[in-house]
Amino acid sequence: AQAKRALEIIVGALAQAGAEPRHVVRTRMYVADASRWEDVARAHGEVFADIRPATTLVAVAGFVDPAILVEVEAEAMVED
Repeated sequence: AQAKRALEIIVGALAQAGAEPRHVVRTRMYVADASRWEDVARAHGEVFADIRPATTLVAVAGFVDPAILVEVEAEAMVED
């Protein structure tokens, strides 16, 4: 659920910048529990399956706030 919400926020931020998910060229996902990587990857695929940005998924020991289970970063490029 956190991955889906993070991706919703990214899609909203892209829209505010006049971009779309198709403009994303790279994503990074950090997960606190490596056993949940497939859940995070599945959520990522719902947004980026046909786009296929360069993607990195990293399992981390944890976040400052233990309630955070995942962090997602996205880089987009829009040419004028």
